[in-house]
Amino acid sequence: MGRHVPAVTRALDILELFLEGDGTRSAPEITRCLQLPRTTVHELVTTLTARSYLAPEPGSPGRYRLGVRTYQLGSRYAEQLDLAREGHQVARSVADTCGETVHVAVLEHADVLYVAKVDSTHAVRMVSAAGRRLPAHCTAVGKMLLASLPPQELDARLPGPDGPPLTALTAHSLTSPEELREALAEAARRGIAVEERESNPDVSCVAAPVRDATGEVVAALSVSVPTVRWTAQRRKELEDLVVRGAGELSERLGHRSET
Repeated sequence: MGRHVPAVTRALDILELFLEGDGTRSAPEITRCLQLPRTTVHELVTTLTARSYLAPEPGSPGRYRLGVRTYQLGSRYAEQLDLAREGHQVARSVADTCGETVHVAVLEHADVLYVAKVDSTHAVRMVSAAGRRLPAHCTAVGKMLLASLPPQELDARLPGPDGPPLTALTAHSLTSPEELREALAEAARRGIAVEERESNPDVSCVAAPVRDATGEVVAALSVSVPTVRWTAQRRKELEDLVVRGAGELSERLGHRSET
């Protein structure tokens, strides 16, 4: 973790004050609440207003309210919540079809964050939870998401081919950056990613990409299967199913296939 930037922290502290009370504040109130120098508050409020994070309160000289930019950020966050809701509905449908555990995940730097999960109906099943994070290179959803990145973005998130070994979660995890990139190229070519006991020694997964209205890959949907039920035939069945499920979720997010 890098160090916190004091100016950014102070600006966020100011914005968070507007979550309380009637939603308006004056510069003297901000100075008093945060115990900051008046000149610092003046500069930060002026900057936040210029960037539309704050706006003058109509009819109340010297008072401010949250600006339109905070609404735009909140709307984008709400769109992500829509992904979780729609993802859970599709995951439920896929899980009902195959009886296995289904996840929807998004990429956060070099990790995946699970935003939706529906459990298997079998007694022997994968144990996980929405909100969990794992190294992307150890999971099928993560491989699919990494494989969908432009080369420059991928290079920014992963070591180069001759870089240091990647973190291993099991004895089967890919730790070679070069081997991982080969696996990502295969996932990009097929539109399906596979991991066999790489994040959990008793579980294998298949995943497919989820696209939004612009065609951008914004998530991945996977089916996880305990090793005792993992066969070549079962893998093929689940690959077909996960592609259909990811396609349905993509349609719910506004994506229209060219075919």
